[in-house]
Amino acid sequence: MNDALRQARQSALTLLAFALVCTGLLAGTYLLTQKTVKANENAAKLALIAQTLPAGSYDNDPVASAVALPAADAAALGNDGSAKVYVARHAGQPSGFVFEAQAHNGYAGKIRLLVGVDAAGRVSGVRVVAHKETPGLGDYIDPAKSNWIHQFDGKRADAAWKVKKDGGDFDYMTGATISARAVTGAVGRVVAYYREHASRFATLAQGKP
Repeated sequence: MNDALRQARQSALTLLAFALVCTGLLAGTYLLTQKTVKANENAAKLALIAQTLPAGSYDNDPVASAVALPAADAAALGNDGSAKVYVARHAGQPSGFVFEAQAHNGYAGKIRLLVGVDAAGRVSGVRVVAHKETPGLGDYIDPAKSNWIHQFDGKRADAAWKVKKDGGDFDYMTGATISARAVTGAVGRVVAYYREHASRFATLAQGKP
């Protein structure tokens, strides 16, 4: 009986030592790669944000200048939880804003977007961050698939933010209206939101909204 207890104790200690070594290795790897992973994530996000802002319109790092939106504002832009606005500045003054937004009414579910708006309230660019629309049909909302999304560039809040089938200003592809309708509505909400709060965002050079 004593031998059995001794063997069980030894096995338990061996497993404990193994677990501690593995935990230490994982923790060490995480600490060593954390900064690199974070830098890569920021670089990828900055590259996507850059596609929604005119080249040469900013001289700062919009990712580093991100501001968390109040919960009610994030919800107004369709986000389920928190959301950010990425602030572009030129010579210290805000020159554009890139909003995280979401459309809930895509054909296959939610469509996450980045919507750029310049200081004058014009759309400077829109990019789809994530979607599950049908390949070869609704996925034309992705600029990697078509130029459809570029039709928003330069539009203001006074545009008719519907697809032409619904009496609006924006094109769509026959048989895939739902995807276009969802993105168009989401972009329109962002532009309307910015127009309503333009004076508040104009102070971002001095502080948060």
